[in-house]
Amino acid sequence: MAFNFARSFIPAFAAATALALAACGGNSGASDGRTEFEREGDFARGSVDAPVVFIEYGSTACGGCAAFHQGVYPTLNRYVEDGTVRLVFREMLTGSAELALAGFMLARCAGEERYFDVLDVLFEQQQAIFMAAQRGQARQQFQTIARSAGLSDQEFRACMSDESAVDAINESNQRAARDGINATPSFFINGERVEPNRAPDGSGVVYFAGNTAIEDEQGFVPAQFTGDTFARIIEYFRSRAEE
Repeated sequence: MAFNFARSFIPAFAAATALALAACGGNSGASDGRTEFEREGDFARGSVDAPVVFIEYGSTACGGCAAFHQGVYPTLNRYVEDGTVRLVFREMLTGSAELALAGFMLARCAGEERYFDVLDVLFEQQQAIFMAAQRGQARQQFQTIARSAGLSDQEFRACMSDESAVDAINESNQRAARDGINATPSFFINGERVEPNRAPDGSGVVYFAGNTAIEDEQGFVPAQFTGDTFARIIEYFRSRAEE
């Protein structure tokens, strides 16, 4: 079924829209090239020997995901580059399911090596995509991004008609729901869910790893999308992995 932005509701996306979760807050691993925390269909980059495996459930149409990307990804990227973190991304269809699905299809079409590069652009241009969609020009906006990723217009059209990609993204979204994920971005680090909750001393909202508040020499780690906050979280998990 062809991808057609000219229609207000796209049949190819009907199932995706129905399955989309309402809340919105680089390489696909081979069977012998994944960590114990990964599964088939994940997109990942960084060393498989990294002591910290950081899994993000995200959507290219989620405003909170864009804020996380802007505030935290520069720090995550440094840890990926120095071998501390393996970054894993799992696709969800929060926010506008149609726009999220289009974004993920485009990232997949750019190829495994450029998947995260296209995600970068999609998050950076999220507001421009939203505004273009309001004008009925989402297709043109995605086509511009496709061209910047080196795709021809013919390749872009083929990309947006790829039913196998639609099926794979829908499956990722459904599996996330089965994992109990009901909002994006959501995180698992070394197999433990990391999410905000009230601090044990009542001082504010902080990050927890499972049922334990994450704490270091500076105190509890506040629930913020900042590089410093997630650097502290990564160091917390690295120290535990090295014990």
